[in-house]
Amino acid sequence: MNRLSRAELAALIEGLADLPYGGEAVDQRTHALQTAAHAVEAGADDELVVAAALHDIGRAGAVAVRHRGMPHEHAGAAFARERLTERIAWAIEQHVPAKRYLVAVDPDYHAGLSPVSVRSLRAQGGPMTPGEVAEFGAHPWATDAIALRRWDDAAKDPSGPVLPLDDLLDRYDRLSPEA
Repeated sequence: MNRLSRAELAALIEGLADLPYGGEAVDQRTHALQTAAHAVEAGADDELVVAAALHDIGRAGAVAVRHRGMPHEHAGAAFARERLTERIAWAIEQHVPAKRYLVAVDPDYHAGLSPVSVRSLRAQGGPMTPGEVAEFGAHPWATDAIALRRWDDAAKDPSGPVLPLDDLLDRYDRLSPEA
């Protein structure tokens, strides 16, 4: 693995500034750092906080170009498998299926989705089937993806909490190279 440097991670996050977030009230950078802030507030470990910050990294210019034609969650996961950890990659890849899972198992979840997220849910396949629910829920990291999804949904508030970039970078530095 060719681990990201601290400077490369900072450049990726900063490169999201002013990129629209599909009609939401925040840009991609704010959304990333808000998602990470929610992870910190929930007591997530450093690896999951980094995954939260990078869950939409497949939309970043350099990542999207390198993985052209892939849905953002798959492009982000491919990037993470090359430069980060398998757990981070899996959480990134599964944040979209986690939305489909939650719609299928939590009757109140759909009502809390933003209009943009409701529209994208249709394109993403709608609620999971019972078989998909069972398969997803059986994965040992399913709770990570579900938590990340809920932080993702909460991270669309222009006045919401934002994790300072230096805090994210410090958490990244604490990850062991084998993490």
